[in-house]
Amino acid sequence: MADIEDLFHLGGKVAVVTGASSGLGRRAAITLAAAGAMVVGVARRQAELESLCREIGFTATGVVGDVTDRGNLPALIEAISGPFGPPDIVVHAAGINTRQAADDVTPEGWDVTLALNLSAPFFLSQALVPAMKEKGWGRIVNFASLQSTRAFPGGIAYGATKGGIAQLTRAMAEAWSPHGITANAIGPGFFPTELTQAVFADPDRAARNAAQTCIGRNGRIEDIDGPILFLCSDASAYVTGQVLMVDGGFTAK
Repeated sequence: MADIEDLFHLGGKVAVVTGASSGLGRRAAITLAAAGAMVVGVARRQAELESLCREIGFTATGVVGDVTDRGNLPALIEAISGPFGPPDIVVHAAGINTRQAADDVTPEGWDVTLALNLSAPFFLSQALVPAMKEKGWGRIVNFASLQSTRAFPGGIAYGATKGGIAQLTRAMAEAWSPHGITANAIGPGFFPTELTQAVFADPDRAARNAAQTCIGRNGRIEDIDGPILFLCSDASAYVTGQVLMVDGGFTAK
């Protein structure tokens, strides 16, 4: 029988987390580092990345960059791989929700949403996969959403990308899991992050969302720790192409 601690230990692994400057991305970076991984956080805000690295310590570094800039992707990959070597784990936590109603969606809002939420996870993964193939081991974790399967007001662009993420995850698994690379997604419910400030700023709305769950509350930041560690470790070696809803049972009701 495998040692239980070894199943979840990430010593010797390198993880890159996009959107690491805040919210669930920041928490994912902290969790993976606590499990022994060397972590590269990627975001556009340098001060927040520096704060993250101070909290984690010498096993973390930050790379300031825009994951939607495909022309700069080779340079970004070089910067990500420089400190600790090519990543074994990639967590795509960067995201945006413009909250434009269907009748008000602009081409600019649509394009920036698709570029960050859907295109960036694919092209960054595609660039990192060759090194994972050489090792015969890799973990890709995308961020899905309640809107991967449900429609919310003002969420047509965001929902389209998150529905796409669910299918992208399955397609990544089909393409790359024969090489030892699993691809899965986490579908968070309502967590208090920058992306959901508008939701939690309305106490009545937050309370309605909590009542919709089976557990009876909204997410706490630490609720993401176990799921992210599971999907990034050997504990999930036979799990791929799946969307794990971390929503307190919101989608079960």
